[in-house]
This record gives sequence, C-alpha cells and structure tokens, in this order.
Amino acid sequence: MATTTKQRDTRGLAGQTIGETTICSVGQSHLIYRGYEIADLAANATFEEVAHLLLVGHKPSAEELEQFSATMCAERDIPGTAKDAIARIVSESPNTHPMSILRTGVSLLSHLDPECEDNSPEAELRKSVRLAAKIPTVIGCGQAAIEGRAPVDPDSSLSHAANLLWSITGNKPGDIATRVMDVSLILYAEHDFNASTFTARVIASTMSDMHSAVCGAIGALKGPLHGGANEAAMDMLAEIMEAVEKGQTPAAWMQDAFESKKKLMGFGHRVYKNGDHRAGILRDWGLKYAQQENPDSKKWFDLGDEVQEIMLKEKNIHPNVDYPCGMTYYAMGIPVPQYTPIFVASRITGWCAHIMEQHRNNRIIRPLAEYTGPELTNWNDG
Repeated sequence: MATTTKQRDTRGLAGQTIGETTICSVGQSHLIYRGYEIADLAANATFEEVAHLLLVGHKPSAEELEQFSATMCAERDIPGTAKDAIARIVSESPNTHPMSILRTGVSLLSHLDPECEDNSPEAELRKSVRLAAKIPTVIGCGQAAIEGRAPVDPDSSLSHAANLLWSITGNKPGDIATRVMDVSLILYAEHDFNASTFTARVIASTMSDMHSAVCGAIGALKGPLHGGANEAAMDMLAEIMEAVEKGQTPAAWMQDAFESKKKLMGFGHRVYKNGDHRAGILRDWGLKYAQQENPDSKKWFDLGDEVQEIMLKEKNIHPNVDYPCGMTYYAMGIPVPQYTPIFVASRITGWCAHIMEQHRNNRIIRPLAEYTGPELTNWNDG
C-alpha cells in the first residue's frame, strides 16, 4: 500500500533559508547582534552604541562613540518643507495613521538628501546615520500636528532615546523613562530576515536607493502581524480590562476568545517557540517604570501577567516582545498609534545595515512560485 508524506507548509517562506548575513543571528534561545547577545546589550550598552555596532560593524571605542553621537545629534533636524508637509497631511487627513505619515516623511527626506541616489558604501553610511537621527523628529512633528500644537526642536543635550520621547510628548523625560526607552530601542533594533527587513533587502537588491528601501520596510512594518502587533496587543488588553471592569474575569474573556478563535495579539513567534527572551527584559523594565513613576499603571502589568499565565496553561504559547511593549509604552503615556513608529526609530538601524550589506554583495532577489491555476486553455475555445 502506498504511503503519502505530508509536505511541510512553506507558505510565507517558513523554515526557508534565503540568504546569509553577518549582522544578526536569531535562534530558539538566542538573539545576537554582530556577536553580542541581546541580554548583554540591554544590560550594558546604550542605543547609540548598538546603532554604531549595527551600522559601522563593530563596538565603538570611546572616541568613535563620541563622534558618532555628535553626528547623530547634528543631523536631527528636518527641513521646514518636510515639517510643513507633515502638518498639512494631518490637517487635511486627520485620520491618517502615524505610520503612513512617517512613510511619507521619509519619502520627503529622500528628495532633500543630496546623496539619495548615491549607493556607495560611504554615502550609504552617512544616509543611515541621517535617517536614524531624523526619524524621531518626523515622528514628533506628526504627533504635534495630531495634537494641534507646534513641534518641539530636537535637543542636542539629550540622548537618542530621551530626544525621541521629547519629540513625541513635548516633555523632558526623567532618567527611568529614558532608560526604559533606550532598552526598548535596543531590543527592537534588529531581527535578521523579518518581513520588513526582507522587504528592504528585496528593494535594495534591484539597486534602488536606501530611502526607497526604507519606505518599503515601513509599509511592511505597519501591518498588525508585524510591527503593528504592539498596538494590537495593547488594544486587546484594553478590551480585556473593560470586560473585567464590567464583571467578567480574564479567564472567562480568554475562554470566549479561544472558542471564537479570536486572534490574540502579542503571543507566539515564528522562531521563538519556547519564548521570546526580549519579552521578559522589557516587561521587567516596564514594571519598574510603573512602580516608580506611575503606580496606577501597574494594573496593566498585573492583568498582563494573568493573561500570559492563562495563555501558557491553555495553549502553551509564550508572549513575544510586542506584548510587554504595549503595557510599557502605555504606562509611559505614549499614544498607542505611535508605538509602531517608535519601532521604526529603532529598527531603522537594522534595516540600513541590511540594505548596505545587500548592496555590497548584490544579486537581485527573485524567487520562483509554484503555479496552481487552471490548465492551459485555448482563448478561442471558450
């Protein structure tokens, strides 16, 4: 009797190795940026150091870090034409998602960057630093327009993480808020051939420019199954909290969700089947912030822990980093729609590192597809 072997589901390129990289290694129990494990970086490095590691290719010396940070500070401002365009977009289309504003902002910057069409390694490194420096300003201009206030100017006395918070909120952050944001940026900076990075590499493989590749990556990150998952995870927790306040238990809400096959955001990962170790790092820092700076927000972490325990017990599915991200940013008073743009402010370093790597050893990315459509038919027969 003949037997059949079930083919592995490779939709979405699941389990397929499609290239090599020296930038990042993602495994069941590790996440490594150019030889450094993520927990080590989160505990001991700053985002500026990690950005240098990813973009330049090695851990910076004290002198290199000083120069790199100074360059980023000097490049934070954006031209007035870009600021005016962002304000007009929000004025004429107030429901525009901040990720769409950011995508347009980066596209605008491409027209204002004299090296936009230069794909040489030297020019691309300079463009990478400029993009990393300016994206928080673009985000801040968008949020200011949404709130109907004037945007604040970048503050060169602040670190990248602190300036990002300043740009979004218009308030100078304290030390704990700055550190929490710095850690979150480190955790989100790079993750090998994820959907947005792969998008950037596909675009770069055509020998298109860096700004075009980044715009494509932003479009990919916007989706709720990728970068938008942190927003969706917080929306889910808000829905559960509302149900709890009306008398339903988290367990009952979760059971209803299981029975209706509702997608629960912030759980599961294509690679980390035994848990995303970034999640625990960010959860601990977020809880620390809540306990010190916003005790009322601790209820979100209590609820989050309970929901996580139910998910593990009933489905054996662990949270990913987007799950504690939602609670952490919410405790810090960051508007939910800006969670994914903040992701961009971090991942821009990984994207640009991959774009440069693709350009250095390029071959156009052009996979094949298996045709499953109708059999060949003569047009005049029908």
